[in-house]
Amino acid sequence: MKNRKIEIIPAIDIIDRKCVRLSQGDYQQKIIYNENPLEIAKMFEGAGLKRLHLVDLDGAKAHHIINHSVLEKIATNTSLVIDFGGGLKSDEDLKIAFESGASMVTGGSIAVKSPDTFLLWIEKFGADKIILGADAKDEMIAVAGWQESTGTDLFEFIGDWYSKGIRKVISTDISRDGMLQGAATELYKKILLKVPGTYLIASGGVSSMSDIHELQDAGIPAVITGKAIYEGRITMKEIGKFIA
Repeated sequence: MKNRKIEIIPAIDIIDRKCVRLSQGDYQQKIIYNENPLEIAKMFEGAGLKRLHLVDLDGAKAHHIINHSVLEKIATNTSLVIDFGGGLKSDEDLKIAFESGASMVTGGSIAVKSPDTFLLWIEKFGADKIILGADAKDEMIAVAGWQESTGTDLFEFIGDWYSKGIRKVISTDISRDGMLQGAATELYKKILLKVPGTYLIASGGVSSMSDIHELQDAGIPAVITGKAIYEGRITMKEIGKFIA
């Protein structure tokens, strides 16, 4: 049976209201790609993309939402369905994110460090609005913008939250993020095998359209790509053709 077409979700990471990319989550390895994130978002929309993964890297460092003005600007001026993450720690952060135009929010560290709060979010806002961030190094969960490794098993972590209602999961293999060395396809296949029914969003390492085709062939529902686009490894023309 032919797999459903994979959903391509472009990423915009924000520092100082600028569009940047890090390598392996390292703030010292920062490249500024555009000073106007809205310009990038409009480019994505123009190619026919429907979704956007927007990450507040300043917020991730500060442990509270910072770049909500960028979120609001993109949400107001495009029709992109935005999931927003980075430093969301309180109900107030979520309220600001949703009021600023986010359709969904992503929580990673919070699901590890304050599981009761994360559970309340699922109950209060609905599981369709909450995405679990399950970032891993050597199949163990890493948190706090990947600065901190935990002893939590990736598959058990996802399975536990699945049993509590979570369906959408973004999983990044940190060792590959921003490195353009190919996606961790085998890891994602393993996740779907252990937690079937997950709407798994693969993230990290995508270097070309062939990586996206490989993930699609493996039955992965969605993929986030950022650096490959900014470095010209994947063009808007290729994405437009793939969507069409």
